[in-house]
Amino acid sequence: MAGRFFYPQIRGLVIAAAGCMLVIGALLTDVFVLGDEVKESSVTEIMQELILLAVASLFMRRAGQDKPRRPALLLMAGFFIVLLIRELDFAFDLLAHGSWLWFALAVSVYAVYQAVRHGQQTLDGLADFMSRPSWGMMCAGMLTVLVFSRFFGMSELWRHLAGEEYPRVVKNLAEEGTELFGYMLCLLSTLDYLREMKADD
Repeated sequence: MAGRFFYPQIRGLVIAAAGCMLVIGALLTDVFVLGDEVKESSVTEIMQELILLAVASLFMRRAGQDKPRRPALLLMAGFFIVLLIRELDFAFDLLAHGSWLWFALAVSVYAVYQAVRHGQQTLDGLADFMSRPSWGMMCAGMLTVLVFSRFFGMSELWRHLAGEEYPRVVKNLAEEGTELFGYMLCLLSTLDYLREMKADD
């Protein structure tokens, strides 16, 4: 009985630790191998984009299999697609400066339309997610990305700590590394949530 409880908990901890090591590995590769300043072409930035693509794809795939939760899953997928579009703003700038916003708005409108159209289903699906342990990790990831990393990367904070000529590369490394960690938490949460739903099937 105890083994049935401890094994999945330990397995989850090992998987989460591996995810953390991937984050650190990306930062170390940028600094020591590539000598990069954590720009758009850095391993850190590319891993952020791959994680967002993975999370959105996982939700989209499940949405195709799970009709009762489909509107909520599409809404969550849309949210991460918008984040991915924002991360790829430099690529959309090749079309027109700031054009990423229009693509993000199109995805947002579609996802919100589907959510509103199937109002009760959407609420039920979101309630299901929020009632599971994986929701806590998703919240932690989102707070890390959308709140903590933004304030942690404030230029005013770094100028106050290190002066007007503070090394930008250090700020970029800290901010982007924190953001990548938040995205990794979101991926781990998504994998855990989908595993739980598969077990319920």
